[in-house]
Amino acid sequence: MKRTSIAMPQSRAALRLALIGCVMVGLAACSKKAGGGGERPVRNVVVAKVTTQDVPLYLDEIGTTTAFETVQVQAQVTGQIISREFTDGADVKKGDLLFRIDSRPYEAVLASAKADFALAQANLKRQTELASKNVTATQELDTARANAMRAEAAVAAAQVNLDFCSIRSPIDGRAGLRNVDVGNVVSPGGNTPLLTIQGLDPIYTDFTVAEPDLPLVRRYLQNPNLKVVTDADDDDVAPRLGDLYFIDTGVQPGAGTVKVRGVTPNPDRALWPEQFVKVRLILDKLKDATLVPGGAVQIGQNGPYVFVVKPDSTLDLRQVKPGQSHGDLTVISEGVTAGETVVVSGQLQLAPGAKVNPQEAAASPPPSTKA
Repeated sequence: MKRTSIAMPQSRAALRLALIGCVMVGLAACSKKAGGGGERPVRNVVVAKVTTQDVPLYLDEIGTTTAFETVQVQAQVTGQIISREFTDGADVKKGDLLFRIDSRPYEAVLASAKADFALAQANLKRQTELASKNVTATQELDTARANAMRAEAAVAAAQVNLDFCSIRSPIDGRAGLRNVDVGNVVSPGGNTPLLTIQGLDPIYTDFTVAEPDLPLVRRYLQNPNLKVVTDADDDDVAPRLGDLYFIDTGVQPGAGTVKVRGVTPNPDRALWPEQFVKVRLILDKLKDATLVPGGAVQIGQNGPYVFVVKPDSTLDLRQVKPGQSHGDLTVISEGVTAGETVVVSGQLQLAPGAKVNPQEAAASPPPSTKA
């Protein structure tokens, strides 16, 4: 049987070749794209300079304020209160009159004692004159002298009791709410004080330090920079800088803390006893500490790190050792140096060696005095 060959039209052959060429070109383009020949996109990041500054070394705690002095005013003699000379809650000075007790019985006792004293003095004078003439015995003179001394002591005691009828403030401070009114009869040794007065300037700041921080505190106890900052957490009351007054001799059982007390100036009486306050125990001043914005420090598998922008706008990952905060800044003890540029925002998906478009961060206000 004879086979017959049928020739393909020329136009169809050309179309087939064209289609094959397009497919080859497309595959080549896809292969080139998949091969990663394109450049990575440049990311925008916010950066800031590493700076140096003197900053405090401190511990932050929570504490309370305590009155510098607390006095419970008691009656020293028995009698009826006939007047009150102060207003509840008022500031009083040492020596200010608070209450008056009916003094008439004590005035009578004093008058009688003075009369007895005058008689004793006259008898002593007479016995002295007789003794000078050897007319009386020495024993009579000694008795007259002793009687005069007892009479003088009785006058002094009567005067003291009369003075106690005027009850005065023993300290400068603020009066509390009175516990007795005019007309009440009071006497020494009562269970309820007439009034409580608290000294408020200065005022104590009481707080505790954790046992692990105790060696650090003891290291700086003799440091002249050691201060206690008391902050009432009220915008109307500025933090107060005071001195360390007392640190306890032992750790509180079961608590693992040590009691500490500072003395804080309080001339405007803005701090009140038993008020909760924030306390900053400043141990020393760190000279030329290295600082970065707090947002620059990131946490990775190997610990804290920052991205440093090199002069060619590529990134270098640096492991750092961050310390305490100072406002919006963080102290860095190792890892970066002053003048370097660090990324403070936009770290997501960054990698070492990547190229970035750095944009300076807006200047932040200086740290508050609370820091």
